[in-house]
Amino acid sequence: MANSTQTRNEPGTNPRPAADRRFPWKMTLTLVLAAVVCVVAVKRKGQASDSKPSAGASDGAFPVSAVVGTVAEKDVPIYLDGLGTVQAFNTVTISSRVDGQLQKLAFREGEDVRAGDLLAQIDPDPLRTQVEQAEAKKAQDEAQLAFARVELKRDADLLATKIVSQEVYDTQNAQVNQLAAAVKADEAAIDSARVQLNFTRITAPIDGRTGIRLVDAGNIIHAGASNGIVVLTQLRPISVVFTLPEQSLEEIQKQLSQGEMSVLAVGRDNSTVLDRGKLAVIDNEIDTSTGTIRLKATFPNSELRLWPGQFVNARLLLTVRRGGMVVPASVVQRGPEGAYAFVVNDDMTVKMSPVQVAQIDQGQALIDSGLSPGERVVVDGQYKLQPGSKIKPTEAARPETDDSDTNARPKKAGGNSGKSRKSAKTE
Repeated sequence: MANSTQTRNEPGTNPRPAADRRFPWKMTLTLVLAAVVCVVAVKRKGQASDSKPSAGASDGAFPVSAVVGTVAEKDVPIYLDGLGTVQAFNTVTISSRVDGQLQKLAFREGEDVRAGDLLAQIDPDPLRTQVEQAEAKKAQDEAQLAFARVELKRDADLLATKIVSQEVYDTQNAQVNQLAAAVKADEAAIDSARVQLNFTRITAPIDGRTGIRLVDAGNIIHAGASNGIVVLTQLRPISVVFTLPEQSLEEIQKQLSQGEMSVLAVGRDNSTVLDRGKLAVIDNEIDTSTGTIRLKATFPNSELRLWPGQFVNARLLLTVRRGGMVVPASVVQRGPEGAYAFVVNDDMTVKMSPVQVAQIDQGQALIDSGLSPGERVVVDGQYKLQPGSKIKPTEAARPETDDSDTNARPKKAGGNSGKSRKSAKTE
């Protein structure tokens, strides 16, 4: 017994108790269980956090901000728009009707002149001498006529006494008639020469404005020259020629038969009205190459805002829609099934309503059907909406005009332009 005991507990060894040998297995099991518990807790927390936003969204807890407007009811003009060109009411190329040296120009370039005002003077001396020559020829023929009539009277007396024959009398009578005709020809020649002399004074045939002169004083000009002396244009009134699709011809003729039709001349910005006029004429044929009809309107042009050759937008007032439904143009949205608008319900939810649009003009849409006067519609913020979405009405954002004005206008000395830019950046 003593020997066996000594064998198990040899000197220099440190035997471990049984409890210490089982400790690593308990620790490992405890760590595994703790890890499992942590994983399960994290998964449950993630599921709970994912379920909360969906529940809030389904309950409509976060309304969408949108600008809301109201369908208005008012009279709306219906226009037909076409591209037009301004033309002078009358255009005259002032030319000389006789040959001669241009002595002077009696107008200033770009000056308004009245009918009958002197524009140019041609040297009248050569034509004045022609008048004097014609008058001298007439005096000569009148003297011969007077002598021939005396001879005719003498021959008449001698014929009565049978001193001269009938043949002599008839010859003298024919000579009198011939000289009388020559006197009439001389009178015509004098009138012609005087007319030519009057042509040396070139006057304005109409009221208008002169352009740039085409010839200088001192030059020899000829009758019928193609270039002329100056071009005179009548600016008051003035005309605008524009085109419209041939499909509009029937409606235009119907409205024109009931009275005059108004036309607006609008600038290229499509907003500035330059003048208001009346439709003057519809062309007598349709352009088969473009399928359009030409029309001409007359404008008083009292402020000279229309100029020959200028391009304008012509707007023909076709009719006026009484009590039309009008909304801002941004209300109308386009989708695969056509135009629609978001209508606001009493509970501040929205629905899609298909609409029929008659026209969109000057930022306003005229609605034929789909909306009712007084209904509330979404003006801005539609891209965030779906049918059934709840909205929160907000005011429309003001256009930022400060920066644009600063860029468009010259800066004033000592102004606050730097301060304005700084505040804009801060905002």
